[in-house]
Amino acid sequence: MSRMIYCQYLKKDAEGLDFQLYPGDLGKRIFDNISKEAWAEWQKKQTMLINEKKLNMMDPQDRAFLEKEMEAFLFEGKEVQIDGYVPPES
Repeated sequence: MSRMIYCQYLKKDAEGLDFQLYPGDLGKRIFDNISKEAWAEWQKKQTMLINEKKLNMMDPQDRAFLEKEMEAFLFEGKEVQIDGYVPPES
């Protein structure tokens, strides 16, 4: 049985995550308000960001940067800026 939530990213009811994928209060907020679809979108952006900026996930500054980007993307509707990335035209 899938869990339905109102996704703050998609602005509609959608299937919620099966479990909390991110630690702490932000993780709880994501679990309660972000759908599987929106999380998958973020994962793609996150991978591009890590590769583009050569982020080291062992570095607390890099992790903090990524967390800030994630929060802005998921909750504030901000597009992730990736140097040299041109989104495919729809």
